[in-house]
This record gives sequence, C-alpha cells and structure tokens, in this order.
Amino acid sequence: MEVVDPVIFRLAIFVLAVFVGYYVVWSVTPALHTPLMAVTNAISSVIIVGALLAATATATSGGGDPNGAGFSRGLGAIAIILASVNIFGGFLVTQRMLAMYKKKER
Repeated sequence: MEVVDPVIFRLAIFVLAVFVGYYVVWSVTPALHTPLMAVTNAISSVIIVGALLAATATATSGGGDPNGAGFSRGLGAIAIILASVNIFGGFLVTQRMLAMYKKKER
C-alpha cells in the first residue's frame, strides 16, 4: 500500500475547501449575507489574536532557532494584515447590505 505525501494530502484538502467555500458563499441569499459576514468577522478576530501571538514570538532560551522566530514573526505580521483587511472589508459589506434595507428618504 502506498502512502500519500502529507503535503499533497493537505494541498488536496485546501483545494477542496476553496471549492466548497466558493459555492457556499455564492449560494447565500442576500437576507443571510449580513449574519454570515458577522460570523466571518468574528472568526477573523480570533485569527488576529493568534497572529499577534505569532508576530511577537521570540527564540526560546533553551537553544531555540532565532531564524524560526523571525519566520514566525513575518508570517504573523502577514496574517495580521490579511485578517485586518478581511475584517474591514466585512464591515464595509455589512454596512452596505444594511443600507439596502433602510427606507428611502424623499
């Protein structure tokens, strides 16, 4: 029996998640879009907490790899930026969706 490389396995899961996410998001009715964006913003806020922890990582005193800490800081900073853009965009989309339901002033 042949064993699948873990990188290929994780890549396949990622590709499937992209397709499922695409079809789920595009099949959401406008009435459910605002609650969905609120949940997405909540998930992104949890990602920000993890990214902050990664961005402030330091090399351990027990012979840790200082290059690994730098790599973790870099990825943490990128995660902070991407999650912040996602949160900000989510708020903009939510505001626009809520404006659609306001009564028009004459």
